[in-house]
Amino acid sequence: MSMSGADFGGVGEDPRIFRNVCRDRILKDMLKPDKDKENKSAWKVLIMDKFTVKIIGYACKMAEITDAGVSLVEDLFKRREPMPSMDAIYFLQPLKENVIMLLSDMSGRCPLYRKAYIFFSSPIPKDLVTYIKNDMSVIPRIGALREMNLEFFAIDMQGFVTDHDMALTELYSANGHNSKNFNDTISTMAVRIATTFASLKEFPCVRYRAPKSADPSTAPKFDMVPKWLANAVWEIVSKYKSTIPEFPQKETCELLILDRPIDQIAPVIHEWIYDAMCHDLLEMDGNKYIYEVSKSGSDPEKKEALLEDQDPLWIELRHTHIADASERLYEKMNTFVSKNKAAQLSRDGGEVSTTDLQKIVQALPQYSEQVEKLTLHIEIAGKINKFIREYGLRDIGQVEQDLVFGDAGAKEVINILRSKQNMSQENKLRLLIIYAIVCPDKFEGDKGDKLMQLAKLPSNDMKVIKSLQYLVGSDAKKTGRAGGFSLKFDAQKKKNTGVRTERQDGEEGWALSRFFPLIEELIEKLSKGELPLNEYPSLSEPSPTAQGAAQSGSAAKPAQNPQPMSRRSRRTPQYAKSRNSDDGQSSDSAVLRHASGDFKRLGNRIFVFMVGGATRSELRTAHTLTMKLKREIVLGSSSIDDPPQFISVNLSFVYFQNISKIELLICILRDCTLLLNPQMQKLKSLGPS
Repeated sequence: MSMSGADFGGVGEDPRIFRNVCRDRILKDMLKPDKDKENKSAWKVLIMDKFTVKIIGYACKMAEITDAGVSLVEDLFKRREPMPSMDAIYFLQPLKENVIMLLSDMSGRCPLYRKAYIFFSSPIPKDLVTYIKNDMSVIPRIGALREMNLEFFAIDMQGFVTDHDMALTELYSANGHNSKNFNDTISTMAVRIATTFASLKEFPCVRYRAPKSADPSTAPKFDMVPKWLANAVWEIVSKYKSTIPEFPQKETCELLILDRPIDQIAPVIHEWIYDAMCHDLLEMDGNKYIYEVSKSGSDPEKKEALLEDQDPLWIELRHTHIADASERLYEKMNTFVSKNKAAQLSRDGGEVSTTDLQKIVQALPQYSEQVEKLTLHIEIAGKINKFIREYGLRDIGQVEQDLVFGDAGAKEVINILRSKQNMSQENKLRLLIIYAIVCPDKFEGDKGDKLMQLAKLPSNDMKVIKSLQYLVGSDAKKTGRAGGFSLKFDAQKKKNTGVRTERQDGEEGWALSRFFPLIEELIEKLSKGELPLNEYPSLSEPSPTAQGAAQSGSAAKPAQNPQPMSRRSRRTPQYAKSRNSDDGQSSDSAVLRHASGDFKRLGNRIFVFMVGGATRSELRTAHTLTMKLKREIVLGSSSIDDPPQFISVNLSFVYFQNISKIELLICILRDCTLLLNPQMQKLKSLGPS
């Protein structure tokens, strides 16, 4: 018996999928030699800076780079041994310090390499081109000098980031719009977004979230960020029509630019999909998970595992509900054991444990890699389920989602704060942030302070909640699901009617998965041509080609078997309902299996860019909507944020950058008073000296 690909899902290898296009540009356009000009068997040195090494790291495997003829990968700013008999490929950002190092390598009587093939990640400024030309000793040693237009991190098959982790603090502070940092961030972000279209040779119809105020002169400047960014991207991609060979002259896809204020719930609510829970509950460094493996007769050994696309089991499970993932894992384990006599002999009896699996690896070495992956994910799922029980996340998650859909209010929030004395400070804060978004009137005056006292949270945490007000501006008046919801703290008091409406898809799914990010609805409306132009203006009239693609896809025709969206249902075990594995929407494996065969029939791409950080639930939306709409959805963002990072870093910084000097002084004095009071009381008790 062998473990087939079906046991662990499949990875989409179709070359037209977004990240595969990026990978092929690196391997074929940059690393592989020109057939007519040099020997294909020649080995080369690849030299990169700190940024471009990440670009390649996200898009390619090391084995692929080696297969392309690269024998050595070097850091531009580290000392390197001369290799005058070898050619070097330089993949660099077009920065002066990089060009200086490049010229230092290749100038003089003894250059480090025979020839330099130079590829810049984005357009090189004319002054740097002149700087290179002025060094006459280097010119004959340059084999190529090109602009790759590849300056983003392809973190997912259908997702990328521009590496602006602090975009909220850099773009959404009260006075930031006048700073050089603000302008540089907008400019750099626009260039990196534009290079995605240069790489794919796509010309987008650009749309953006309109400012909330009818009068831009009175609106908070950060409310203009989507518009300014859209204009900057449009200006760059428009120039591609005359500067990039074979670049489309008419719109071939759609780009929708949004920002984090449209949906403040998505970054803080507890998500129940496997990927989101891994990054929310486990200590992870990016996609790296550190765990311990017990060995008989020795101390536990620490190991590292990368949860990435090269792991087919991760691909299958990452977008499934945690209960579904757990069920699938144990089914795979029991099926494998039942079909292998050697595995059965290695068991201790009863249910199969991770210890049993380690024995199976010893008994069946030919399956070691597959079984180790299975063991890893069983341990991860077990740890997540343990945290769910210990932290009482089922009850917390129920209240969170009931608040969002208007089924809970003050009573439920107060009850859970009183009944769960062991609730962590972070979970209390996340619950109150959602409550503040849904019912802003409950935080007027001293009401918010009383809730914070009930939750036993420090006063500083109230500043995190107040930062939401700054993110949307005090004059935001738009409400409703199509254009987002108002987070206005001076809104009129009203009964909680929820900020999401239940999906009416006719089938039940997993419990505690009712919530969906707002971009899901926006993407569907964009694909159907129903996104209001007054709320999401376009910088150009969509071409008939782009419009036809939207109409030809399934957006215009309802699917014969619509896939179920998340609904409340009975719970197994306590928080989930079982569902068939091949539901077509619960995992990437189903999407990618269909995509590999049907990709030619997909309509034009839809790109969505989220300024201020996207969430893992939003990345999942890109995957699930791809087959539903028959159009590849690509999600871009300044970063991918997990709840702890979003709360502790982004919201806190936004608050302190927007607070006035007087307010800041009051806060400092109040905090100093709180610190000094105990000492003053102690001195008083000692009496006069």
